[in-house]
Amino acid sequence: MLSTMQDVPLTVSRLLRHGSVVHGDSQVITWTGDAAPERRTFAEIGRRCAQLAHALRDELGVRGDQRVGSLMWNNSDHMEAYLAVPSMGAVLHTLNLRLPADQLTWIVNHAADRVLIVNGSLLPLLAPLLPHLPTVEHVVVAGPGDRSVLADARPQVHEYEELLAGRETGFDWPELDEREAAVLCYTSGTTGDPKGVAYSHRSIYLHALQVNNAEAFAMTVADTMLPVVPMFHVNAWGLPHAAFMAGTTLLMPDRFLQPAPLAEMIEAERPTLAAAVPTIWQGLLAELDARKRDVTSLRNVIIGGAACPPSLMRAFWDRHAIRVLHAWGMTETSPLGCIAHPPKGLSEEEEWAYRQTQGRFPASVEARLAGADGTFQPWDGKSTGELEVRGPWIAAAYYGGAAGVPLRPEDKFSPDGWLRTGDVGTITPDGYLTLTDRAKDVIKSGGEWISSVELENHLMAHPEVAEAAVVAVPDEKWGERPLATVVLREGAGVDYAELRAFLAERVARWQLPERWALVPAVPKTSVGKFDKKVIRRQYADGELDVRQLG
Repeated sequence: MLSTMQDVPLTVSRLLRHGSVVHGDSQVITWTGDAAPERRTFAEIGRRCAQLAHALRDELGVRGDQRVGSLMWNNSDHMEAYLAVPSMGAVLHTLNLRLPADQLTWIVNHAADRVLIVNGSLLPLLAPLLPHLPTVEHVVVAGPGDRSVLADARPQVHEYEELLAGRETGFDWPELDEREAAVLCYTSGTTGDPKGVAYSHRSIYLHALQVNNAEAFAMTVADTMLPVVPMFHVNAWGLPHAAFMAGTTLLMPDRFLQPAPLAEMIEAERPTLAAAVPTIWQGLLAELDARKRDVTSLRNVIIGGAACPPSLMRAFWDRHAIRVLHAWGMTETSPLGCIAHPPKGLSEEEEWAYRQTQGRFPASVEARLAGADGTFQPWDGKSTGELEVRGPWIAAAYYGGAAGVPLRPEDKFSPDGWLRTGDVGTITPDGYLTLTDRAKDVIKSGGEWISSVELENHLMAHPEVAEAAVVAVPDEKWGERPLATVVLREGAGVDYAELRAFLAERVARWQLPERWALVPAVPKTSVGKFDKKVIRRQYADGELDVRQLG
C-alpha cells in the first residue's frame, strides 16, 4: 500500500523562498570593522539571489550542474551565493581559503569550476593561481580589494554589484530532483589529496531540520547566530541553511576573526548562539579574561571540529556563565553527527560527565563501533572501536571528478556502505559517544593503547598550559611512546617534571610521556585542528628541542 502524501522535493530553493517571504524581516548582519555593520533583510537577500541567478545564467552562461566556486569570508554576499547557486540547479563549490596553493589549485581543477566568486581582499591569494586553472572562465569580485592584481588575468573579471544591478528581482527557480548535488565541499586533505563530498538538496534540507531541533542547536526566529566557523567548512555546519528555515538572524564576522573583534561584535549585536572550533574559543576566553565585555546574551556556544578540552568548557561557565555545547561531526557527515545535551534529572555537577562527551546520536544518524578484529562492539560505555555511521546526510562515496565515477575507498567505507570515520571511542547504552582518539593518532605502546586526546585534555587543564598536543613517536622497546608538545602561558614557570607529576595524578604511570618539547604554538590545519602530522615530521627531522625524563 502506497501512502497518500504529496511528493514534494526537499530543495535549497524551498529554504530560499520560505526564508525570504515568511521571515523577510530577519537579517544577515556583516561585521565591517570600524564602520557600521552592513544589514540585509532575508527579503532583500531573496531579491538579490534572483538577480545573482539571472547574472550567472544570462551573463556568464552557467547551465545545468556546472560548478560555481566561492572564495569568500562569512558575509551577506557569500550567503547569496549559498542560496542562489544551488537553487538555480548549479553546484556551489566552497573553497577553503586556508589551504596551500597547490591543494587549492587541485580542488578547483578537480571540480572543474567554471565561475569563481571571490572577495576583493582575497585577490592576492587567487591571482597567482589563475594561470593554473584552465576551467575557470569568469571571476566575479565582491567587496573592497585591489583589482590591479587581476590586470593580466585570463578569465573575464566582473564586479559583483555591477552584475546584479538592474536585473529582475524574481527568478523562476526550477523544480529539481532533491537527490541532485547542491554543494560540493572538500575534506582538508590531511592525508593524500582532498576528497570531494557532494551534498544533495535533500541532505541539506534534512540536516537543517536537525540543526533546528531542540536536541541540537534549537535555532528560532528569536535568536541571532554568530557562525565563526567558516562558510567553506562543511557549509558552516549547516547554520546558514538552518537560519533561513527558522528565521534566525545571522551575524557574519567576515574577515574579523581575532578575539578582540569577536568580543566587540558579541557585545554590540547580542547574539544568543555562536559556533566555532576550540582554538577560536580559547582565544576568545583569553580576551574575555583580559578585558571586561558584556557577553551575557550568549545562551550556548557550540564547539566542534575537534575535541574541546573540559578545562575550556569549565572556564567559560565558571568565569563567564557561558554554556559550551559540545558537538561532533566531519565533512562526510554534513557535519552534524551528535550533540552533547545531558539527559534530564541530573544535578549541574552530574551533567558535566555528559557535556564532556561528543554527544548523543539523533534518530537520523545510526552508529556502530568496529573492533580491531572486525567484530562490532557493544554500547556499554567501555568497549572501544572505530566509529562507523550511516544516515540521510552521511556520505556514501566521494566525488570522482571528470570521470564521474564515485570513489569508495575501502579504508573510508565498509563493504555494506557505512562511513568509516577514523575516530575511535565508546558509546554508552543510551547513545552518548566519547571519542578517545583518531585511529591514526592512537599511541600503540607495548600492546596497549594510549589516548593522545586524554593526555592533551589533562595537560590543558593545568593553569600554566595554553595548548598541548601529544603524538606517537617510535620507541625501540615499546614500539611507540607519547611525545608531549606544550605551549605555556605568558610568564609561566612550570617545568617538564611538574607537568609530568601533574599528569601522574590523573593517568596510569605507564601512560606518562617521557619525551617533552616546548613549542611557540601547536601547528593547525586549515580548519583550526591540531595538525599532528606536522609535529611527527618535526620530531623525525630533529626540529624539536626534545627533553627526555626518566
